[in-house]
Amino acid sequence: MSTYYPRTKDLTRTRKSLTESPPSSPSPTDKNYRHERLSRYDSSGESATDKPLGRTSSYSRRETRLGALNRQEQDATTKDYKKMYAEALHENERLKSRLQDSKQELVKIRSQLEKVTQRQDRMSERSSALVSEKREKQALEKRVSNMEDDLKILTELKSDNQRLKDENGALIRVISKLSK
Repeated sequence: MSTYYPRTKDLTRTRKSLTESPPSSPSPTDKNYRHERLSRYDSSGESATDKPLGRTSSYSRRETRLGALNRQEQDATTKDYKKMYAEALHENERLKSRLQDSKQELVKIRSQLEKVTQRQDRMSERSSALVSEKREKQALEKRVSNMEDDLKILTELKSDNQRLKDENGALIRVISKLSK
């Protein structure tokens, strides 16, 4: 027991100095010392060589329990991943169907827009045709009224011309009578 006493005292001093000193990165020698210490002592602080055989069986039971817990955690994690994967696939399918619906709706809206645009083009063509027809009609009406005015003037000129011919004929008769 006396051989273990100084080492325990040293460990206590080392533990105190480690807890009192400010945190710093452990040096490689500290790591090795710590690893060696942990491998020699179990969780109760007793040396592995000092333990009776009954203790090793409880140790192995503890390790078995920890292993089982780790396996359960891994299984739960795997199930969680499978569940998350299934949910992601379901979400992807739902989003794909929404995308397909949106695409169909977009095609429908584009065709409606094209129809409306064609109607507006036809209407604008019609309205421009109507405007041009109106202009042509107004121009023709103006031309007709001008022609009617010209026709009136021509009629007046013809009547004036006939009157002048008649007067000219009368004057010729009067002159011929006077000359006889």
